[in-house]
Amino acid sequence: MQFVLYASIAINLATFLLFGFDKSRARLGTRRVPEATLLLLAFLTGFAGAWWGMSVFRHKTKKLSFRARLFVVTLLNPAWLLLYVHYR
Repeated sequence: MQFVLYASIAINLATFLLFGFDKSRARLGTRRVPEATLLLLAFLTGFAGAWWGMSVFRHKTKKLSFRARLFVVTLLNPAWLLLYVHYR
């Protein structure tokens, strides 16, 4: 169970940093991080880092479709974690 905690912390930090990286790429007008990648990391327990990154970097805050998908991913997180713990 300790592994899950450390992995979750690492994924949240990576997700947060990736939001910052994507924001910098957006400002430069260069190739961006795909939204699917940001959402995948959020799904893999990185949802707190995603919301934190959106807030700190003020990134993707106006894009309602992305926020809605991130909300759904956030709601799904406890479900797959419970499945992991149950079938472990």
